[in-house]
Amino acid sequence: MQVTEINAQGLKREYQVLLAAQELEERLTSELAGMKDKVQLKGFRPGKVPVAHLRKVYGRSVMADVVQNAVNEANRKIVTDNNLKLALEPQIEFPSDQKEVEKALDAKADLAFKVALEVMPNFELADLSDVSLTKLVAKPSDAEVDEALERMAGQSRPFTDREEGAAAESGDRVTIDFVGRIDGEEFQGGKGEGIDLELGSNTFIPGFEDQVVGAKVGEQRLVKVTFPEAYGAEQLAGKDAEFDVTVTKIQQPGEAKIDDEFAKTMGMESLDALKEAVSKAIGSDYEAASRRRLKKGLLDAMDGKYAFDLPPSLVAQEFAAVWAQVEQDLKTRGKTFEDEGTDEEKAKADYRKIAERRVRLGLVLAQVGESADIKVSDDEVNQALIARVRQFPGQEQQVWDFYRKNAQALAELRAPLFEEKVVDHVLGQVKVVEEPVSKDALFADDEDEETTGDKPAAKADSAD
Repeated sequence: MQVTEINAQGLKREYQVLLAAQELEERLTSELAGMKDKVQLKGFRPGKVPVAHLRKVYGRSVMADVVQNAVNEANRKIVTDNNLKLALEPQIEFPSDQKEVEKALDAKADLAFKVALEVMPNFELADLSDVSLTKLVAKPSDAEVDEALERMAGQSRPFTDREEGAAAESGDRVTIDFVGRIDGEEFQGGKGEGIDLELGSNTFIPGFEDQVVGAKVGEQRLVKVTFPEAYGAEQLAGKDAEFDVTVTKIQQPGEAKIDDEFAKTMGMESLDALKEAVSKAIGSDYEAASRRRLKKGLLDAMDGKYAFDLPPSLVAQEFAAVWAQVEQDLKTRGKTFEDEGTDEEKAKADYRKIAERRVRLGLVLAQVGESADIKVSDDEVNQALIARVRQFPGQEQQVWDFYRKNAQALAELRAPLFEEKVVDHVLGQVKVVEEPVSKDALFADDEDEETTGDKPAAKADSAD
């Protein structure tokens, strides 16, 4: 096997691999000889099948294996001999002349093919000792805890039947039957019986609940609404609809008491214990927001420290994923690029920069993790898998089996764990100063970005 580099431009490499006809013949003969004791053919005793006959029966299929093994061997040789780190799997190009390939498969001509690949860039890790970051820190106030308790109590407050002949008021819970029509025709999902609806909760289509206020038990009303442009069911989005609504029950809300008894219904021993638990839960949300902003600042600082060539295919893959999200988001919201104050060409340029940033930071974080010998244990992956499984009640076994049988899916659970460890490691190398702030300041312009994401001019709701 002869391997020759024929192109080296940036991070792209191309090699010519030549397998002489004699080498192809030798490899084929060796494979066929190894089959003699393994195959059984009618008319021949075990181990006595002539190689020439094996070649006649299995020659082409065995030669296909020979060629595949040669391709794999060439790839390994290229990587090992040149000490390369690949960005993606090598791309193989065989001759376009089918007759030439046929001769090679019969070992009557040399086989030449090309191997194209992209390699990882080489770069030195930057010194971050001059980086200083501010960590915004907020603590939940008593008022915020009380507000959360009131919401909890409101969701669990009792309802009692209104007196006969009473009209439904905002805040009441009504039970309704309804049939929806668009252009006079019933549509799928537009019919319901015995449905409970809390008036004023804004859980139904905008305008629906307002038209039920004032209705009495047994009364039928014609409710006219328009589905939002961004409605989940595309066939209904933006459509005008009419609903025949019949009220079958009206209940008024009772008093929502926030006391020790209420705390016990929440699984706590006392109201003080419930307040402490709520405060910790809110504090956990604040800490997560603080972490996001600190991490964003760190990644911004790191991104400014590096400038190196990026593997084009990795950038193309990342951009394709980002752009698909952007297009899906616009479609879901019923928006256009013009609505967002831009156009498709400019948006693509902006999002390509985002893709480049993600790839660059991804490569940097990977090298930091490798240099620091950061590992994610199997136990940590299992804990992440258990957390993911719990998100699908009733489908736990199917989700568990999916991840356990899918190495790529399992790797997607491991990746963010690895990244968080790397970020923690890097944070230990920079100066971090805590700054107490209010809740509003903590969440101001909080875009909840992905670890290596960004947003151009706040237009990328689905690309961070």
